[in-house]
Amino acid sequence: MYKSLLSIIVIVVAVTACQTKASEINDNSKEVSAFPLVELTQKDTVLQSNYVAAINARQNVEIRAKVSGYLEKIFVDEGKEVKQGELLFQLNAKEFQIGLEKARAAVASARADAKAVELEKARVKLLVDKKIISASEYELADAKLKAAEARVREAQSVEEEVLTKLSYTQIRAPFSGIIDRIPLKLGSLVGEGALLTTVSDISGMHVYFNISENEYLQLVQSKAFKKDSSAFNGDVNLILADGSVYPHTGKIKASEGEFDQGTGAIAFRASFPNPEKILKHGATGKVQITKHVSDVLLVPQKSVFEIQDKNYVFVVDKNQVAHMKNFVPAARLGDCYVVQSGLNTSDRIVFEGAQNIRDGERIAIAH
Repeated sequence: MYKSLLSIIVIVVAVTACQTKASEINDNSKEVSAFPLVELTQKDTVLQSNYVAAINARQNVEIRAKVSGYLEKIFVDEGKEVKQGELLFQLNAKEFQIGLEKARAAVASARADAKAVELEKARVKLLVDKKIISASEYELADAKLKAAEARVREAQSVEEEVLTKLSYTQIRAPFSGIIDRIPLKLGSLVGEGALLTTVSDISGMHVYFNISENEYLQLVQSKAFKKDSSAFNGDVNLILADGSVYPHTGKIKASEGEFDQGTGAIAFRASFPNPEKILKHGATGKVQITKHVSDVLLVPQKSVFEIQDKNYVFVVDKNQVAHMKNFVPAARLGDCYVVQSGLNTSDRIVFEGAQNIRDGERIAIAH
């Protein structure tokens, strides 16, 4: 029995040894997939950042009636260009013309009264000089004259007020620009303060956009802005709503003095010329800022994959084992990402085919 047990143990050991040898042979014969690699190096490049923008006219003013009246004449049409001082609307002025005649008559009457009092004062002075009447009579005459002159000035002020209101019946363009929609028609009763139209000066445009605090600090540190942090060192481009590039470049002229507590952004204003009148008030677009950066790492877009909104690549070590590694991009540039953190110079990453690799898998290098 002892010999039989020994024989069984020998057989088991032999079988185990054979299985181990076969496993080693199978592992060594397993195929290793080959993938192209790219080595990260620092480069100088140009970054372009786009910011949603609101396009406004240099001046955009509502034209409102200053007095009430019927709309008697309209001298312009919607969308037409007008010059500064050009007559736009005429309100019925008959009521104010009648008021002006009354005011002028009141001025004439007051002046006549004042003239009579002035003559009376001169007569009293002669009598006082001859000591026919007392000096107090002269003081009384002088007071009457001053009161009469005050009534003249009061009548004149009423006349000026009526003249001013009469002038308001003619509505003129405050500056050269384009007429917007005219909501009222001829014969409409216009109330004081009613909107007649809007005039927009679109010879130059103000384009407003917001920059986040993080991007703002990056631009300042890169010396993209001048010392006052409001003027950009260079031109900016405008991308229109259809994706085309506006043919004229602009300048960043001003910025707000503080960050918006709700959005964490700060607003900037860029000015663009508009000689062809392409841009209109209320349009939208994107301001494109171009900046030159030095010694940045660029990762090909093909190398990057996302997991739960985080960016990853496969970094290959010296033993050709691929390790999944997270990195933070600073910006996207064409078909590359600019690395903010997470990757280093000389890291070798899988160029493409990352979806076919498992973390910790040994790979071959494709040439």
